[in-house]
Amino acid sequence: MPSLNVTFTDEELEEVRAAAATEGKSLKQYVHDLPLRERQRRQFVRYAASWGETHRDEFDDAFPDEIPPTQERGANAA
Repeated sequence: MPSLNVTFTDEELEEVRAAAATEGKSLKQYVHDLPLRERQRRQFVRYAASWGETHRDEFDDAFPDEIPPTQERGANAA
């Protein structure tokens, strides 16, 4: 199975160890899971942004006072 050596400063490693302990995981398992969690986070954010864009008109109709004022680019730039 492929493996990867990762270098941390002493301070970084202590932070990672503390985060692993907080989740009740070994350091190895915690570091293994990080990129998988990041992939899931990115997938969630993409879906949430897409859902928001799809339903923007419905939200604007339901909450007209929440629609931000439009600004032309550069028109009010300081």
